Amino acid sequence: MDTLVAVMNIIGGLVLCVGILAAIPAVGKSMEKLGKFLGGFQVIIGIIALVLGLLNLGNIGGIILLLVGIILLTGVFYVIPALGKWLEKAGKFLGGFQTIIGIIALILGILGLAGTI
Repeated sequence: MDTLVAVMNIIGGLVLCVGILAAIPAVGKSMEKLGKFLGGFQVIIGIIALVLGLLNLGNIGGIILLLVGIILLTGVFYVIPALGKWLEKAGKFLGGFQTIIGIIALILGILGLAGTI
């Protein structure tokens, strides 16, 4: 399960950091293209990230994945009857930290796949 959390952190981090990926030397343009492509699946990635984050709240990767899921799903939370407005407000607040959370998710995902955390 930890590998899946790491992979989802990388995918979610790429989507959240798409605006700054081009600044990375040598591979930035390719990563930006990948991030834009994955952005087309934002809702699906957000749902998977939210569920995996909730299932893995005991580690830092799961917590960051939960935040990634909330940010990615901000635009669709309004359809949830009781919690929708609260979740949408939380998502908009976290959206201000989107790039920072994306960078943290990318780093944690890479470290998780490498087996160092």
